[in-house]
Amino acid sequence: LQITGLIFGGIGMVGTLAATVMPQWRVSAYLDGNIVVFETIWEGLWMDCISHLGLRLQCKFYDSFLALPPPLEAFRALMCIAVVLSVLSFLMAIVGVKYTQRTKEDPQGISIFILAAGVAFLLTGALVLIPVSWTGGSIIRDFYDPEVPAPLKRELGAALYVGWVSTALLITAGAMYCHF
Repeated sequence: LQITGLIFGGIGMVGTLAATVMPQWRVSAYLDGNIVVFETIWEGLWMDCISHLGLRLQCKFYDSFLALPPPLEAFRALMCIAVVLSVLSFLMAIVGVKYTQRTKEDPQGISIFILAAGVAFLLTGALVLIPVSWTGGSIIRDFYDPEVPAPLKRELGAALYVGWVSTALLITAGAMYCHF
């Protein structure tokens, strides 16, 4: 069970890092039956990208940190904290698993590292879930809002799905470790 939790936590850690750096949080929507699309727009936490006919990809980091909307700044901070916390919790889990294998006679010493890793994984899962779900909710709300013009409507990007899967894995790993 500890090794399974370690694998889930490791995959969740990698997924958290991937979701943080991926530019596909918001993806341009294909509306009005227009099948031929020359540009695809990706919006992420750190940059915007435009793909021209699927052949050429241009990415540009946001120009100013001061010009960013407050939710984007908060999402960046939460995801960066989640990346750091996921690495720390993964390292605590490794130490806990190694410590468990060395001293099977002393179960009280085992639970400290394992429990700390479990709580850290649960907290990391919550930190990832907030910006990913908030962004997904705003995309869906804007998509069905008739006042938002069609060129500004976006769809859920791949980074959101990676974030949700990472959240599930991190919470599962945390629950496994808190079970001990």
